[in-house]
Amino acid sequence: MSGATAIGQPNATAIVFFLLFVALTLVITWWAARHTHTTEDFFAAGRRISGRQNGFALAGDYMSAASFLGIAGLVASSGFDGLIYSTGWLVGWPVLLFLIAEPLRNLGRFTATDVVSFRLRQRPVRIAAAFGSLAVIALYLIAQMVGAGNLIRLMFGVSYETAVLIVGAVMLAYVLFGGMIATTWVQIVKAALLLGGAALLALLVLLKFGLNPLRLFAAAAAQYGDGVLAPGRLISNPWDAFSLGVALMFGTAGLPHILMRFYTVPDARAARESVFWATGLIGFFYLLTFVLGFGAMVLVGRDAILAVDRGGNMAAPLLAEVLGGTGLLGLIAAVAFATILAVVAGLTLSGAAALSHDLWVHVVRRGDASRSEQLLVARAATVLLGAVAITLGLIFKGQNVAFMVGLAFALAASGMFPALVLAIFWRGLTTAGAVAAIVCGTAAAGILIWGSPTIQIDVLGAPGAWFPLRNPALLSMPLAFAVAIVVSLLRPEPAARAGFEAKLRRMILGSD
Repeated sequence: MSGATAIGQPNATAIVFFLLFVALTLVITWWAARHTHTTEDFFAAGRRISGRQNGFALAGDYMSAASFLGIAGLVASSGFDGLIYSTGWLVGWPVLLFLIAEPLRNLGRFTATDVVSFRLRQRPVRIAAAFGSLAVIALYLIAQMVGAGNLIRLMFGVSYETAVLIVGAVMLAYVLFGGMIATTWVQIVKAALLLGGAALLALLVLLKFGLNPLRLFAAAAAQYGDGVLAPGRLISNPWDAFSLGVALMFGTAGLPHILMRFYTVPDARAARESVFWATGLIGFFYLLTFVLGFGAMVLVGRDAILAVDRGGNMAAPLLAEVLGGTGLLGLIAAVAFATILAVVAGLTLSGAAALSHDLWVHVVRRGDASRSEQLLVARAATVLLGAVAITLGLIFKGQNVAFMVGLAFALAASGMFPALVLAIFWRGLTTAGAVAAIVCGTAAAGILIWGSPTIQIDVLGAPGAWFPLRNPALLSMPLAFAVAIVVSLLRPEPAARAGFEAKLRRMILGSD
């Protein structure tokens, strides 16, 4: 650790704010537990969340450790190319607004799999979709837990393993006892804290440059060359950039923990309002991360950032220390911790829904499970997912979290997204076609990710990679669509086609 920074030593401010946040959210969990009695309460907050509240919760669920820590680090180390992640994660929201939000709310109950399987045979579709969703959740959890472990290790002076266990334990308390009600309000509090903390940090950066972003960019160019303001440092292959953009844009509409949030609102209008609010909040936040990245590049320096964490994930906390000393460092560290904790809670809850609602209730019990049994299985699945999250956090270390989340988006764009779009809009989709889309898309993305430079070179240290692109969505997503269409045409399903009109009426008019 650099002797010029307090990172790596216990920070009293960070500990105080961390304890205050945990205390506040545990009070929320205690309140939520008193209102969580059914599976609808546990998975959908009783459908009592307003559009504005759900918009803040969506933003809180989406603005992850990769956003706050990873993008700032990528911009600080790579310059302009970090903007690809910011814009890519933002432009997926119009897809949700115009294609997914209203049909999802009207056709489903707890998970996106409800929509895919609406007019198809339940068991094959739910098995495929559940495992596809769990693959995305697992990869996403790696990024969050690694970010949490590194952050708490560096801020509180505890071991990485202890940090991961702390995150897992607190997250389990939220989800296990408070369900979606507690998770929603934790995400709302987290969104407010993150937006406030990032705005404060960005304002302090711009004050150093007369509130003129152009002067900040000019200082970066003067210090590191004009190349920091041009593409090519992080992603030199244009096909790589295009493939990453495809994954980030369409993967948003396939993320289980994001899609699950649309069931917490009372109707389709509130679902659309949710996306409107979330898009504005997220867009504002990503503009701030760009300022933070260049601010860290100029005011902290690349060498100092990489000396603390080789993935660059500590760029934002280091910037806070330069601008406001250990006090501001502690505040930003606590905000970053809140960010990770809320996202992990949302991921765990969506994974529990896949295990209990999709697999147990509809596959194992064939829809014949009492409400008490469903709630018991949901909580057992939560404990299992919590253990998985902790294990993944202990196994994986040292990767820049933005890369890991980008790969999770590739899985989501290649597996659930094609099946979901075809189930909503194409009359000819069959059970075999939906299963083929999810299985082939997810498997292809996973295999290509394994063969990519991200895994073969960056993780395994191999001299080369047999698949040239760092993100496979450009190939795996069209493959999933093509396979679904071909299989559906080769194996038509009259019952599924006949059910399209009923699905269309419910998609437009709703059921409640």
